[in-house]
Amino acid sequence: MGIFKKLGWFFKQEKKAYISGVIALFIVSIIALLPPRIIGIIVDQIASQTITMQSLIMWVSLLGATAVAQYLLRYIWRINIFGTASKLERIIRTQLYQHFTEMDKHFFQRYRTGDLMAHATNDLRAIRMVAAGGILTLADSVSTGSATIIAMFLVVDWRLALLALIPLPLLALCSRILGTKIHKSFREAQAAFSHLNDKTQESVSGMKVIKTFGQETEDIQEFKEKTAQVVKENKKVYIVDSLFDPVITIITGMSYVLTMILGGSFVINEVISIGEFVTFFTYISMLTWPMLAVGRLFNILERGSASYDRIRELLNNKSSIQENTSAVTTPISGNVDVTIQKFTYPSSDKAVLSDVHFHLVKGQTLGIVGKTGSGKTSLFELMLREYDHYEGTILYGGTDIRDYSLDALLKRIGYVPQDNFLFSDTIAGNIRFADPNLSMAEVERAAKLTAIHQDILEMPQQYETEVGERGVSLSGGQKQRISIARALITNPELLILDDALSAVDAKTEEKILSALKDERSDQTTIIAAHRISSVMHAQEILVLEDGRVIERGTHEQLLANNGWYKEMYEQQQLEQQIEGGAVK
Repeated sequence: MGIFKKLGWFFKQEKKAYISGVIALFIVSIIALLPPRIIGIIVDQIASQTITMQSLIMWVSLLGATAVAQYLLRYIWRINIFGTASKLERIIRTQLYQHFTEMDKHFFQRYRTGDLMAHATNDLRAIRMVAAGGILTLADSVSTGSATIIAMFLVVDWRLALLALIPLPLLALCSRILGTKIHKSFREAQAAFSHLNDKTQESVSGMKVIKTFGQETEDIQEFKEKTAQVVKENKKVYIVDSLFDPVITIITGMSYVLTMILGGSFVINEVISIGEFVTFFTYISMLTWPMLAVGRLFNILERGSASYDRIRELLNNKSSIQENTSAVTTPISGNVDVTIQKFTYPSSDKAVLSDVHFHLVKGQTLGIVGKTGSGKTSLFELMLREYDHYEGTILYGGTDIRDYSLDALLKRIGYVPQDNFLFSDTIAGNIRFADPNLSMAEVERAAKLTAIHQDILEMPQQYETEVGERGVSLSGGQKQRISIARALITNPELLILDDALSAVDAKTEEKILSALKDERSDQTTIIAAHRISSVMHAQEILVLEDGRVIERGTHEQLLANNGWYKEMYEQQQLEQQIEGGAVK
């Protein structure tokens, strides 16, 4: 019953609806006692040959009235109990989604997408069943069972009633033992489903890669293994679950046998009438549901409790990024000053950034180049405040980013990562993502700045073209340019392009960089790239290697240094000449 305590906050919030539903249930249980007694009276009148057409019509009409009353009352409790339970699912699902939006990067490294989806679907259904089927089963079994037992004592014979109740303590003991086992088994089954869900999501998302490498057979085999594990864990649940009904049937059968022996003796000795005996037997059959309900109730509660614990475990996670109570809410502006003595990821002991510092005056452009894994993206993660635990400071306008509110910081930064993520929407919808009310003229203006406008016009539905999941219908270069347009739409104080031009050709890159230079002359831009041509125009260029700055200066100064930068520049120039010759 612990799950009812855990959900006490919701039941208190919706107490009016639940009280109305439970009262309706109790009235239904009381009305349900009338038909067996009416049938018993009719049987006695038939046995004594005193029944008349008038009395038969009266009793049958009364039976019809009880049926109508039960129908209406059942409608009331269904609306109040089942309808209200849907609110609980909505509340917890909203809490989960909001929690996901507030969590840091470390959280999403610990929990995979499929696992989170399983929590938001299967687990929520199990919790909703507690607030719906659980309350219904508890209230209905208590009301029906109590009313039936009282009727047994008052209407028929107290000795028969006591005899019929002898097996009930055994029922409670068996339900408790089986319920404990179900809790453990169901938790393991839900965990197995989470793994299967995650595998499915990952495989569907990576289907192109799977087919490219010819790994369909191996992937199907892994899917089968995950499915088999889910079946195995659910079998354990069903084995325990299937024991409830046989146990209850045996216990109910014991009540029938004992009642038949003593009740038959009472009828023979004329202690009770044949009609009262029929009534009592009908009451015994009515007790079958409360007995079955006890087993079903434990099943529902243990499943819901296991699922609620899993969800609370998620919600109890706290983001490592916390706003100060007196956070600066004024949007960032001014110069950028970065001084990082040391930064290490939480899951590692190796420093990924060491002694990285630069001063960027508002309106200037900073270029960052280096090998893969040199620390470019790690630096941007700190500037976007994805991690707070590092030695050093990052200042915007002289204020540490950890003193800004997240809205004041992030809403004024346009970031285009290496992995361009587009939503399953139209091209226009993706570009105006940060401002859905943006006019079409503004959308087209951003597209022209990123040299994607003409490409869009050549598409069948132009700006209303659906891009598919993650932009699957577009080329890499098109996705990159739409992503840049989406970042520009907010007119960011700081624009960060993290190797965001790698998939476009040199001429298109030159158009975009030229447009950005003119458009953002009074705003700050940071460009990280492998291609030297992307950063040549920057006021300062940093060369990173193993998280350290090994060279810095303008394009001309770095060429004069005869270091890694010059070597890469000459190598890329040679590659362009060879490609140009091949084209000719």
